[in-house]
Amino acid sequence: GKSSLAFDTIYSEGQRRYVESLSSYARQFLGQMEKPKVDYMGGLSPAISIEQKSTSKNPRSTVGTITEIYDYMRVLWARAGTQHCHKCGKPVGAQSTEQIIKRILDYPEGTKILLLAPMIRDRKGEYKDLFEEMRKDGFVRARVDGQVYELDQLLPEEGKRKAEISLDKKLKHSIEVVVDRLAIREGIESRLADSVETTLEMGDGLLIIQVVDGDEILMSQRSACVDCGISFDELAPQNFSFNSPKGMCPTCDGLGRRLEFDPTRIVRDPSKSVKQGAIGPIRSVFEQGQKSGWSRRLRSQLRDVAEVGGFSLDTPFGKLTAAQQKLLLEGPAPRDRKGLTWRGAMPMLKKWFDNTSSEGMRTWLMDQYMTTVPCPACSGGRLCPESAAVRIGGRSIVDASQFSMEQALQFFEALYGESNDKKRKNSNGSISNGHVARKLADLPEPLSKREMEIAGEVLKEIRGRLQFLLDVGLYYLTLDRAAPSLSGGEAQRIRLASQIGCGLVGVLYILDEPSIGLHQRDNDKLIDTLCNLR
Repeated sequence: GKSSLAFDTIYSEGQRRYVESLSSYARQFLGQMEKPKVDYMGGLSPAISIEQKSTSKNPRSTVGTITEIYDYMRVLWARAGTQHCHKCGKPVGAQSTEQIIKRILDYPEGTKILLLAPMIRDRKGEYKDLFEEMRKDGFVRARVDGQVYELDQLLPEEGKRKAEISLDKKLKHSIEVVVDRLAIREGIESRLADSVETTLEMGDGLLIIQVVDGDEILMSQRSACVDCGISFDELAPQNFSFNSPKGMCPTCDGLGRRLEFDPTRIVRDPSKSVKQGAIGPIRSVFEQGQKSGWSRRLRSQLRDVAEVGGFSLDTPFGKLTAAQQKLLLEGPAPRDRKGLTWRGAMPMLKKWFDNTSSEGMRTWLMDQYMTTVPCPACSGGRLCPESAAVRIGGRSIVDASQFSMEQALQFFEALYGESNDKKRKNSNGSISNGHVARKLADLPEPLSKREMEIAGEVLKEIRGRLQFLLDVGLYYLTLDRAAPSLSGGEAQRIRLASQIGCGLVGVLYILDEPSIGLHQRDNDKLIDTLCNLR
């Protein structure tokens, strides 16, 4: 048939001939295709096949990562973004020495503080040489893993091999040198200024104010929120990658979703009572003949909780009050337990899930009682709070990823300082193929001249790739759309748009029904796009 001719014959032979032209070293990584059974085939170019199949089954893969648009966005937000504090929402900036001194002098008179210079952060080692260097520089104390020691305790005495306090080289340690100990009072300004400058120099721009028997605040000559006492590292593209520990949400590990126990799956039939087996994982404990110690214990716990909650175990679950249902599913709050040993069906299931070493048991629990929900920490954005608080034009990278393709193009065109409407809309406000574009509210102001020098080329790449996706009729997709959820036709057109962006010449493209699943109004745009490949 047609597909056999296109893929098994023309593509196979074109690809095989191209691979044969490479060195034997390169061929071992590419693999060799079987020679088709034809007598002669001439005029073939290197072939690229764009089939109809899902792009990826990886839950971490999105439309943005497939098209590499998200990679450019990471660079844009890292280079031109404005950091905001993820707690108070205020823009953050570097602090001068004068601001740090003023912050210290704002403490009440008599407050005792330590000025600490961070030297080691969560790294393994014994650090004897570092302690020796501190002593040579005239320092007397160091804080190790939150505890202040005399340096003499951390270094061996003359003639002895071991120190009083030895660090385990296999464990991670945090070490700060104590630069000064102060009590806030009048007349310490000069000494404080010298100590702050020394601390910042020792700590590479970082300083910790430790209130004796109180809190500590990290100050920085780099970006920091003075109100919250939080310092921020310099932004890098990795901070916006949900596949990197620097950027991913720590709760869902960058997936944006979590498996949670679902009350509607635990209680599938609310018309049944607890005794009739309404609660799935313990439905058998009231069955006749159940005499095991576990069943007797659960029956006793359920009777106690019913007595405290003021309901009967014979009442249908759906007729219980919300508070009574919560008592059965989630258990009583710690302050309300009053001797109850019942902890709730959901905590019980979670304990089973966490403690079992059987993969079969885990799979069964997931199939029976769990469902996938948006991560409560990042709301599905996949990034840690610090990264999600960086903004360009008032929008975070998470916000921009949730725009449709046409809205995203409007946003980036506005940043660039051009109106996308002029190029894509006719006089009645609709795109030429009949689809009415949705106007993005609150378009941002164009970037400044300095910002454009940094981000101009990146913006050009993003705009071009978005336009290619619009040209193949994918205006409705969002950049954070998960790759496994794409249809075969959508995945194929995404790959087609990527090929157009590459600008290759002298290449033979083999396409598998590129118009399938496409509305008739978008066919003309697809045909124009295919013509651009020539």
